[in-house]
Amino acid sequence: MQIIELSEVGGTRSFPIVIGMTEACAIERRRKGCGVERPQTHDLLSNVISELGAKVERIEIVDLKEKVFFARIILRQGSKRIEIDARPSDAVAIGVACNAPMFVAEHVIAQASADAVSTTARPAHDEADADADADAEADADAEADAEVDVDDIFNESDESDEADDED
Repeated sequence: MQIIELSEVGGTRSFPIVIGMTEACAIERRRKGCGVERPQTHDLLSNVISELGAKVERIEIVDLKEKVFFARIILRQGSKRIEIDARPSDAVAIGVACNAPMFVAEHVIAQASADAVSTTARPAHDEADADADADAEADADAEADAEVDVDDIFNESDESDEADDED
C-alpha cells in the first residue's frame, strides 16, 4: 500500500492519503524530474487538457467521509471554469504533472491531521459532537482552503520495517 503525505504550505499540519502504485510512481517521477519515453496516463490526461485549450487551475480535496477523501480538478478554459470529480490520488498526480497548486478544505485538513495524530479509535459521537459536525458542514462553503504540497511518498511496509529496526 502506497501512502502520500500532504503537508500544509506555511503551516504545521499534515496528513496521509492511501494511493495506488501507479499514482505513487507518477507523482514520485514528476517530483524527481524524471521523464519517460511515452506518456503515462496522468501525462496523457494533462496533454489532452492542454490540447483542448484548458489549464489545470488547481486541485481541491473537498471532503472526507468515513475515511474516504473526495477531490476535484479545477480547469480553466478561457473564461469557463470546469470542475471535475476525481479520486484524490489521480487529482494529486495530475496536479503535480501540471504544476498546479493543491488546496484542502479547512474542515478536511483539520479532521485528517487530527486523525493522523490520533493513535486510538475515536469515541462514539455524542450530541455535542453531532452539533459540532453539523456546524462544520454548514460552514464548509465559507471556510478558507489550506494550500498543501506533497511532502513524502512511502510504502506502508517501509514504516513497519523502520519500526522493526527500532526494536
